[in-house]
Amino acid sequence: MSHRVKPSVSYLLIYLVGVAGFLTGFAGQVRASEAPDVAGHWEGKINLPGTPLGIDVDFVFQGGVWTGDISIPMQNAEDLPLAELQVDGGSVAFQIKGIPGTPTFKGTVSDDGKSISGDFTQGGMSAPFELKSGIDLAAKATQALDGFGAVIDQTLKDFMVPGLAVGVIADDQVVWAKGFGFRDVDNQKPITSKTLLAIGSCTKAFTTFTLATLADEGKLDWDKPVRSYLPDFKLYDDYATLHITPRDLVTHRSGLPRHDMMWYNNHKWSRAEFVRRLRYLEPNKELRETFQYNNLMFLTAGYLVEELTGNTWEHAVQARILTPLGMTATNFSVKDSQKTADYALPYKEDEDKLELMHFRMIDVMGPAGSINSNVEDMNRWMRVHLNEGKLGDKQIIKPTALDELHTPQMVIRGVPKDAEFSPNSYAMGWGVDTYRGKLRVRHGGNIDGFSAMVTLFPRDSLGIVTLANKNATPVPGLIALAAADRIFGFEGKDHIAEALEKRKLGKEVTKEAEKKKGTRQIPNTKPSHPIEDYVGTYENPGYGLLHITADGDKLTMSIHGISAPLMHWHYDVFKCRKNPEDDALDDIEIQFRSNEKGAIDSVRAPFEPSVSEIRFTKRPDERLSDPVYLSRFVGDYQLGPQTVTVSLQGDHLLVTVPGQPSVRLIPDVSGEFNLEGLTGYSAAFTEKDGAISAVFNQPNGVFELKRVPK
Repeated sequence: MSHRVKPSVSYLLIYLVGVAGFLTGFAGQVRASEAPDVAGHWEGKINLPGTPLGIDVDFVFQGGVWTGDISIPMQNAEDLPLAELQVDGGSVAFQIKGIPGTPTFKGTVSDDGKSISGDFTQGGMSAPFELKSGIDLAAKATQALDGFGAVIDQTLKDFMVPGLAVGVIADDQVVWAKGFGFRDVDNQKPITSKTLLAIGSCTKAFTTFTLATLADEGKLDWDKPVRSYLPDFKLYDDYATLHITPRDLVTHRSGLPRHDMMWYNNHKWSRAEFVRRLRYLEPNKELRETFQYNNLMFLTAGYLVEELTGNTWEHAVQARILTPLGMTATNFSVKDSQKTADYALPYKEDEDKLELMHFRMIDVMGPAGSINSNVEDMNRWMRVHLNEGKLGDKQIIKPTALDELHTPQMVIRGVPKDAEFSPNSYAMGWGVDTYRGKLRVRHGGNIDGFSAMVTLFPRDSLGIVTLANKNATPVPGLIALAAADRIFGFEGKDHIAEALEKRKLGKEVTKEAEKKKGTRQIPNTKPSHPIEDYVGTYENPGYGLLHITADGDKLTMSIHGISAPLMHWHYDVFKCRKNPEDDALDDIEIQFRSNEKGAIDSVRAPFEPSVSEIRFTKRPDERLSDPVYLSRFVGDYQLGPQTVTVSLQGDHLLVTVPGQPSVRLIPDVSGEFNLEGLTGYSAAFTEKDGAISAVFNQPNGVFELKRVPK
């Protein structure tokens, strides 16, 4: 909850914001009058009218001199230097150096030495302040989270989430590594701190971390064109091809929208093949024009790791992150998770019921989201990010390289409606904003049956990881916010209750919208062709093959192993019905198109809504490219006084008219052959009672030829 600040108080806030960036790092120095008794870290607040202002103060006594600094999180003011610092027995006085209005603190130390209280003055305004000594963030977090388990249990119940694992790091110490709810609902198996769950797109930070270590070694320049490392790399747009850099790959500013259906459930292509086919994917923006989340660019970043190291992305992440950090349980495939004794099953909510899902194997897309881990391992991962690249005394990555990963690179459009959040930016594998004045670095993850959130408060040495085994649930993010509120002592906001109300309203709106789906259908229409004419294999150079099959008068569509029954919607538009085994294609509408001959020659699918519909071209009957089948048409055909020769060359036919060059016959979806290079010219062959005839269709007529007996 935000509070209005009275005019007399606003001077303090304005002064602090205005000069904080210029004064950090300087320290006032005053000789101590007697032995130090207040050295250390203190936390407290200035009790401004209506708006208590939290403060952190550090007093240091070294070489007979007192120095200190103050931080004001709500104003993004960090380590402002103190001046005129005086410690005299039970009295403490100091000013904030260089701030207009001479902000001054004068207080008295309590008898037990654990608190300081007194008056704060600035520009004629006065307010009481209080500080408490020796507050250890880990101890504070532990105390703040006392009883929080009950909140989590209720949240899981309210949001119909089977289970949640939570890890908390404070001041490089493990505060929490706990499980709540169940990893296996039917068998009532609980989630533990060791339970493996998919972290989804939280994997992206592992990819950028690995690239950063390569940059440390001089093997990568973030701002050098990708083609410097991958000479064959090509995108749809020539300018983007020549100028896109590794930094662009991992900041979602390539100009490409998601195009996720290209890779979803696609187990046949290698990473190299995915990268090769990027050239066929239509962009909708210019390079670096705007933020557009894109998993394929992170796959490309992982492939770049492979080219730079000469080994797999998995090997690089294992060698550069998992092994050095002791993340012994973490793996790269749900197949490996299922070989262990403690892994979570994936769930989804369908019509207010919790249902088990199939594991989605996304190994090839690993660099974008295939890692599985537990909160014990993820706690170690967070410690490195909160401790300048170190785990304990072991330096895993240079601090400067880590800072680069956390530095905003691309603005994410939009201003939050809630004043507690600042506008959001994307760094490199991380999102960056502020929450109630606290710098926040975070990333979520969602893959079938699992949702995750890793949240770091780097300036406060606090990290929270939340892993759930339910599809697309907001609970990991909500629990992270609620935990942060408790630890920081923030009050006045219940994110969980707000989200629960939105969930309720969202369900009502969705149900009403679903009732109206049929209003878009044009009644009393029928397909333009017999059902069998739609059957076939359709191909897009970027997305691969789409198959249409028939069972009686019912069609089915499948792509990358995902299938859905088709229902006629109107005209040549068909709609994917729900497949209980895999609903990824549910409600997608596809449209069949005909060529000038009237034959169905393509199908268009809205797999990427922000570009033109993805067009799949129908492949001709495979027999028309089969040398064995084609050989039956070889021979001489009589056309009046001329003899036309049809010959076989490899997997295609050639037709030769005396005095003219041979012309290749190109298979067509109509079952005919088009004459290569000649628009409006085609040929067809028929067989009746063992006799072969040919028909040549030309703009000036239709010519029937009979094969000359051998």
